[in-house]
Amino acid sequence: MTSRIACVCIDSVDPFPLAEFWMAVLGWVIVDRDDTGVSLAAPGTRMPTLDIFKVPEGKVVKNRLHLDLRADGCSTAEELDRLLGLGATRANVGQGPDVSWVVLADPEGNEFCLLKRTAQEVDTAAD
Repeated sequence: MTSRIACVCIDSVDPFPLAEFWMAVLGWVIVDRDDTGVSLAAPGTRMPTLDIFKVPEGKVVKNRLHLDLRADGCSTAEELDRLLGLGATRANVGQGPDVSWVVLADPEGNEFCLLKRTAQEVDTAAD
């Protein structure tokens, strides 16, 4: 037997606008919502979810856990432009100049990475 990831949780001062950002980034939909936050999942699924819950304090230090994303159906450069257009910003967490990913932050400063190889490149490499 093993465990499954049920959800990844993000603390947020204002969860509803942050949920809108992540819905646009991932193409996910709201599967649960109340006054304390929002749960998002891929259309037609219930798990895993991305849960965004209200907390009183803003983000202060670098995340100890973050999401790594791959472009899916477009180039990495096109996806980077799209993410920046949605409100992501470039972030410096001490990465060197020659890393194969781009570190970004969501509108509340939570870091995430856009990896160099697209989802299709990874799928093809597995064959």
